[in-house]
Amino acid sequence: MSLQKLARELDETARQTASMLEGITDALALLVEKQMTTDPTIREAVQMIVTAMQGQDRIEQRCNNMALAVRQFALLPPTAPDSVYDEIWASLTLDELRVPALSGIAAHQAHGDAELF
Repeated sequence: MSLQKLARELDETARQTASMLEGITDALALLVEKQMTTDPTIREAVQMIVTAMQGQDRIEQRCNNMALAVRQFALLPPTAPDSVYDEIWASLTLDELRVPALSGIAAHQAHGDAELF
């Protein structure tokens, strides 16, 4: 797979997660609309869903950052030193991508939230 194709796939992943979020938001609006929020169980479930949905922004940001990095990698000559690749990673805005100790760390923590990475 070419790096440009990989970047497009990451863009599409970000788009699809945003689309998924819109569908979930519509479903939650229906729950609220029907005044079912008087049931504490439904209120709790809605809050859990909203909390899990907040991770979508991080997924979208992560995909966009990786797509940007991949596009920059594709422009580099095969002889580019590792320091140039490291500089590209360091320029990203999502800490989980820049700091090796944090990369994928959400999958290894017991925090009660949805596991997103």
